[in-house]
Amino acid sequence: MNAVRDAMHERTAAQGAAFKRLHRAALALLIAVAALPALADISLRDDRGATLTFSAPPARIVSLLPSLTETVCALGACARLVGTDQWSNWPAGVLALPKLGGLEDAQVERIVALKPDVVLAARSARVTSRLESLGLKVLVLESDTHADVRRTLGLIGQMLGMPAAGETAWAAIEQQVQTAVARVPLARRGQRVFFEVGAGPFAAGEASFIGQTLARLGMANIVPATLGPFPQLNPEFVLRAAPDIVMAPARDVALMPARPGWAGLRALKGSACGFDGPRYELLVRPGPRLGEGALLLADCLAGLPAVDDKLAAK
Repeated sequence: MNAVRDAMHERTAAQGAAFKRLHRAALALLIAVAALPALADISLRDDRGATLTFSAPPARIVSLLPSLTETVCALGACARLVGTDQWSNWPAGVLALPKLGGLEDAQVERIVALKPDVVLAARSARVTSRLESLGLKVLVLESDTHADVRRTLGLIGQMLGMPAAGETAWAAIEQQVQTAVARVPLARRGQRVFFEVGAGPFAAGEASFIGQTLARLGMANIVPATLGPFPQLNPEFVLRAAPDIVMAPARDVALMPARPGWAGLRALKGSACGFDGPRYELLVRPGPRLGEGALLLADCLAGLPAVDDKLAAK
């Protein structure tokens, strides 16, 4: 009996010692957790100069601009989108999301009903003040240049809690642009381009992200930076400039010869690039597909008829 009693005492003592060790370990863990710094708020300054602060990365996002929708998805957070503007159509998965109007007619009540943690909008969106008056956070972002695109990628990456994602996406864009540069025929480099973004005509000038892509490809632009990124031109301006190459939506290229005096433009006689709807949308959205746009422009230039070296030098 004594042996049994002694064994029971030993087991009880061992259990007590084990409990004390577990208690000390748990207490040490609690102290260590308490010593950890609290998660820092995410503070962002948007393109109107407003500062937005988030206590945690937004889980419910409404995007009111296609390029911003594409940026959220490219950074791996498509699942956080709960609604978009009516024009957002890439990637295909966003087509199933509620469509909430556009820059001029955003549907305020429906946006509020979605209870977003943040609304992404352009500077020109009329709805910003109204949404903010209803208690929603609105992050205003706009990209006119390559630098703007890079900054927007970085800001949205920070907002999503993935600060390195923006630079990773930009590095991929840069790699695609470099690949595109190598595809442009030497005989085409330096030629002057008219890129039409709307029948007005409105053009993508040197100062625009499209103009900057063309410059990276070694092309010149008939619209100087002094006229702004996307100016409306007098049709006579284009005629006097006599571009070597015209780029525009395919439907507009087909109609250009009918404009007064435009039938004589040399570029419309074999040096025009007409882009169908999806490819044109890709080109005019300043977002994560900027590198794909450069590749598309390079392929267009490579596909044009060969240029006589003497003519190209004039």
